[in-house]
Amino acid sequence: MEIPIRIRKSTLEDLPYILRIFDSAREYMRFHRNYSQWNDSYPSEKDIFKDILEDHSYVGIDSEGEIIMTFAFIKGEDPTYKNIFDGDWLNKNPYGTIHRIASNGKIPGVLKAACEYCFSETGNLRIDTHKDNYPMLHALNNLGFIKCGIILCRDGSPRIAFQKIKNENGK
Repeated sequence: MEIPIRIRKSTLEDLPYILRIFDSAREYMRFHRNYSQWNDSYPSEKDIFKDILEDHSYVGIDSEGEIIMTFAFIKGEDPTYKNIFDGDWLNKNPYGTIHRIASNGKIPGVLKAACEYCFSETGNLRIDTHKDNYPMLHALNNLGFIKCGIILCRDGSPRIAFQKIKNENGK
């Protein structure tokens, strides 16, 4: 049974909840043997603050009104996606990018909820993840994302890049 998640833009009042969600997500990653992604300082409070001010930060709220997830959604060119190695993007059309998606682990399906929301804004979606983020790799595959190649983060670390294009049925 899918539990509905309502997506809305984050506010500065959400910042403490978002930071706790990232703490929980880091623990989840370590539990699943992903030791090198999202160290203790990333994403930082400054990163999230900037996302909120730039209108890129979103939260997901469960039926009880609790903030259970967060992500950044950026429409337009992403500088880290300009160069892709060992592959290519599915197209060069305008796109949106999901970054820094995390949940408190209470409800499954947060990536699906975020993708559905983002697809309502753009029919061309890109996302990346670390090679050791097995739960995310599995979820992206289940949601029909196509592996396109490797991109490099600002710090030079590699990430597996994916893309999904909404079909005529809206999926």
